[in-house]
Amino acid sequence: MRPSITRLLHQLMLPVATVLLAACSSQQVDVAKDGAKAPSPSKTAQRVPVKQGGGYYLDDGPHATAPAGLDVLPDAVPSVEPIRTANSRPYTVMGKRYQPMSKREPYRERGAASWYGRKFHGRQTANGETYDMYEMTAAHKTLPLPSYARVTSLENGRSVIVRVNDRGPFLHDRIIDLSYAAANRLGFVNSGTGKVEVELLLPDEIHAMNSAQQNMKVAAAPEPAAPAPQRKPATENAVSSQILAAAPAVQETSDEAQNGPVPYLQLGAFDTPNNAAELMAKVRDSFDLFSEYMHVLDGDGRYRLQIGPFSSVEEAQSFAGRVTNALKLHPYLVMR
Repeated sequence: MRPSITRLLHQLMLPVATVLLAACSSQQVDVAKDGAKAPSPSKTAQRVPVKQGGGYYLDDGPHATAPAGLDVLPDAVPSVEPIRTANSRPYTVMGKRYQPMSKREPYRERGAASWYGRKFHGRQTANGETYDMYEMTAAHKTLPLPSYARVTSLENGRSVIVRVNDRGPFLHDRIIDLSYAAANRLGFVNSGTGKVEVELLLPDEIHAMNSAQQNMKVAAAPEPAAPAPQRKPATENAVSSQILAAAPAVQETSDEAQNGPVPYLQLGAFDTPNNAAELMAKVRDSFDLFSEYMHVLDGDGRYRLQIGPFSSVEEAQSFAGRVTNALKLHPYLVMR
C-alpha cells in the first residue's frame, strides 16, 4: 500500500523561499504615456531593479523598477461575471469586421501570442477597467468581456489563467495579447511572441473550481489514515513505454466516484510525448517520492503531465507552491 500524497508532503522538507526575479528591459520612467498617471505596479512596496536588454520596443518594456515576485505571481481568480452588452456588438478595426461572442461557449485556438506593456499601462481597457501590465490580464478580438481563459505555451508547457478585459491584437495574425506579467510567466517577454493555445473557461468549470476551494475552507479534511482515493485518467492512452513505465496507471475506486471531482495538478502540456517525459524526469529529480503519482493524459493531440490525486484543494496548492519554488513551474488545479 503506497502512502498518500498528504503523508509524503509532511515528509518532504523543502525550504520555502520566494524567488524574486525581474524581466529584462531598458530603463524607463514610471509614468504612463500621454501623461496619464500609472496605477501602482504592485500591491507590495518591495521593488527590484530591471536589467538592461530585451527583444521588445524600448517604450513598451517594464518600468525602471518592476514589482517583486513576478515569476510567482498567482493566476487570475476566475468568476462568472455578466457579459457587457456594449462589448458584444460587431466592430471594425483597420477595415476588418469582428463579431464578438455574446455568450460563453467552447472555444480553443492555437496561434501566436504577443504582449503589451508600458505604452498602455494606466489606460482604459475596452470594458472600462484600467490596464495594469503587472496583473494577469489579456486582450482578445472576440472572446466575451469580461471572461477568463487558460493560455498554455506550446513551447514549454507552462500555463496561466488570465482575465480577458480588452480588445486586440489586430496585427500579424496574433490571436491574443497578454499583459507583461502573463507573458513573463509563460516565458516569452524577451522574444516578444510565443506559440500558445487559448481555451475559454466555461461557467461549469469555474463553478467547480470555486466550489471545491470554498468547501475546503469551510471544512478542512483531516489527514486520511488510508491512501488518498486513486483514479485512472479517463483518456490515458499508450503514449510511449518510457512514459508509462515512469508513470504507472492510477486505478479508479468506487469511493472516488461517490465523492465527486478530485483535485489534481497539471504540470505541463505538450505536443509530443518526449517533451512530457522530459518534464517528468525533471520533476522526478526534485520530488522522487511523488514519482508514482505522476501520469500523462493523451487527448486532442496534447500530452498533459499531471500529479495526484490530492485529498484537498489546499493540499494541491501547497504542493504547487513547492514545485514553483523548486522548478519555476506554475502548475494549475484541475478537477477530475
